[in-house]
Amino acid sequence: MANKIFVYIDHFNGQALPASWEAVGVARTLADHFSSVVTAVVLGYEVEGLANLSIEYGADRVLMGDDPELKDYRPEPFAEMVSQLTTEAEILVLPTTSRTRELAGMVAVDLETGMAPDVITFEIDGDAVLATRPIYAGKLLTKVVCREKRPQIITLRTRAFPKPEPDSGRSGEVIRVEVVMGEVVTEVTGYTESEAGVSLADAAIIVSGGRGVSSNPKLTPPDEITDEKEQEMWRAQQGFALVRQLAETLGAAMGASRAAVDAGYIPYPHQVGQTGKVVSPDLYVACGISGAIQHLAGMRTSKVIVAINKDSEAPIFKLARFGVAGDLFDIVPAFTRALKERLGK
Repeated sequence: MANKIFVYIDHFNGQALPASWEAVGVARTLADHFSSVVTAVVLGYEVEGLANLSIEYGADRVLMGDDPELKDYRPEPFAEMVSQLTTEAEILVLPTTSRTRELAGMVAVDLETGMAPDVITFEIDGDAVLATRPIYAGKLLTKVVCREKRPQIITLRTRAFPKPEPDSGRSGEVIRVEVVMGEVVTEVTGYTESEAGVSLADAAIIVSGGRGVSSNPKLTPPDEITDEKEQEMWRAQQGFALVRQLAETLGAAMGASRAAVDAGYIPYPHQVGQTGKVVSPDLYVACGISGAIQHLAGMRTSKVIVAINKDSEAPIFKLARFGVAGDLFDIVPAFTRALKERLGK
């Protein structure tokens, strides 16, 4: 199986997503098992540094398509290039990102093979990868395998696998490949910078707020706010301020439930769940989140879950390792103060 383990490096403007290095680590594990080598695929513009970094993280060789036409990710040329470069691959590993979800699917169609998305663990079964992934909103786990078609394509859930340490002493081969552009109908018109803060996908700790952050009866809105909806929004702002203080104390990313996002309390990029971000942090703190199936699907694989909710029967407590049944407006500030004392802040 020499030269048959491939890994795709997802990046933005030459800066790799940390999940890409997790994918390289998995590819390295597979290559070592099969006595093979790891071939990384790097596409973009001025990405030679990224290609060299791929070798430091564990790749043995890199197929690099470097061209101004590849500066911006567009699905058609990237899928065509990956499909051409991996026709002889036995296994193709990708991180699960917003780009690779469509990229892996398009490559699978081009190569007439199968794909196992959002994999959280795997085992070797003969010459095949037996991949485990969540289904039914994370309530069940299923094992999937592609025995006859090649390559076997798997995308890995972010933070489900360890990131290897780079080794600047590793050596490998960087091979420039010809960039062939077919019909491209997608146009990139620009980018909008998202709200600053710790990335949900990469965060080791996430503190999330739900609809419950707006339900503090002790808070009285200013006299000039008379509309009920505006009063609710004002209470939500005060509630999320407490959640944000806890997140900042822990150096955590800010998350939210779909109910909080739909109510307009916090922007969509913070949403965790089946229709938001799927995350796997070391610690997930849920404040005022009841635990709807949609939300649980997005954070079920967190290593440690802490729930704070005044409803002791809330579904979130069935999943949490630690739970506090009480008023978040009393508990969260006390929790934050205790952490600041412990951390010396």
